[in-house]
Amino acid sequence: MHSTLECLTDWMSRQRWYAGKGRIPELAEVGREEWPCADPDARIVVLLVRDMANNPPSLYHVPLVLRSTIPRGSGRTFIGRDENDDYLFDAAHDETYTHELLARLGVQRADESSRVHTGEQSNTSIIFDAGDDAPLVVKLFRLVHAGENPDVVLQSALTATGNRSVPRMLGSLEATWVDPLGSHTHSDEPSTGHIAFAQEFVPGVRDGWPLALEAAAADESWADDAERLGRVTAEVHTALAECLPSRQASLGDIVGFVAGWYQRLAIATSDVPELRELRPAIEAVYDAAREAAWPPLQRIHGDFHLGQVLRRPSGEWLLVDFEGEPLRPLAERARVDSPLRDIAGMLRSFDYVVGSLRNTAAISAAAAVADPVAVLGEPARAEWARTARESFLEGYAAASGIDLPAHRALLDAFELDKAVYEAMYEARNRPSWLPIPLAAVAALAAPERAVHR
Repeated sequence: MHSTLECLTDWMSRQRWYAGKGRIPELAEVGREEWPCADPDARIVVLLVRDMANNPPSLYHVPLVLRSTIPRGSGRTFIGRDENDDYLFDAAHDETYTHELLARLGVQRADESSRVHTGEQSNTSIIFDAGDDAPLVVKLFRLVHAGENPDVVLQSALTATGNRSVPRMLGSLEATWVDPLGSHTHSDEPSTGHIAFAQEFVPGVRDGWPLALEAAAADESWADDAERLGRVTAEVHTALAECLPSRQASLGDIVGFVAGWYQRLAIATSDVPELRELRPAIEAVYDAAREAAWPPLQRIHGDFHLGQVLRRPSGEWLLVDFEGEPLRPLAERARVDSPLRDIAGMLRSFDYVVGSLRNTAAISAAAAVADPVAVLGEPARAEWARTARESFLEGYAAASGIDLPAHRALLDAFELDKAVYEAMYEARNRPSWLPIPLAAVAALAAPERAVHR
């Protein structure tokens, strides 16, 4: 038997949402709350634990169900047995916890059958299937930050306006803790942050990434889907600008953006030697953007790509997961930003569709000792990406009224910054994928492209 934190140390390191991959967690409890439950054999304990193995230390939300026995055929996820002889279970898989969770979110349901979505990465989503009530999904934030989570703030604001391009928000839940390792100067000052929220679950939708992959693999044009996606993206941006703060970009804002690009480039050129000879051309793109006209800053999605959009069976697009990049500080994700960042993210996603197919085909061709050019279908795939990109931009411009060609220098800089980050990521994690962002960097920084900015 081990202490609760010892049990969690081994279990957390194997979870997809644990951010400290390759590290052994060093956990310290900073928050604990016990919830009442109807099951006499169970206790619900909601923990907030600080992982000191990460730099800066990460704060995790870990709800548990403690039982004196192991129920047969329960399907619950066992974590370990603690020093009090209690069996610890991941609460997300235990209906004793999910029943109380819905009540605390203010959601009333007659049917409470639930299941955990297996495809989740940085969070845990619990789906409550349709019975007498409409289906819904509750997202548990695993990485917790002091302050309001953008996923809750942005989707709540859009729901309040009646926007139907995002799932309808139903409720949210916060936790309060005292953490001497947190952001406050005084260790006894409490922090508050979101740990969960509920929204409608839309059945029958499909993720944009596999949809685009299937179309590109079959050499089927995705122009109509991309154009509709551009329009919906613009409509959501417009709604966010109307219901949440927006303002003109100041000189200080612009300097801050450009400094961030330069800082990322410096780190990337250290990790990716192939970027070094391109550095002067990349910096020229950043310098041109600094002198360009900037559209107003506003709240945006923040981590926009094909995996963050869902297509209804009727063809309409939904935007989801407004949390931004979970590993970035919450203060950064809660700031106004440029809508061009979201546009650039989606453009990079189209390129990744083609690049991933090309990468897979190249591996298959090498294994079969075949002619790679014949397998890759390079011209057709390149045309697929070009058409999807152009159609998305046309849809966005038509719905927003923004003259995107007039902002080409700035959009190129945002896309180039994203590609530089991707090169750094691939070099560290998937070296065989590195050619995908490197090709984009070379194209965006090419001197002949600069002539048309």
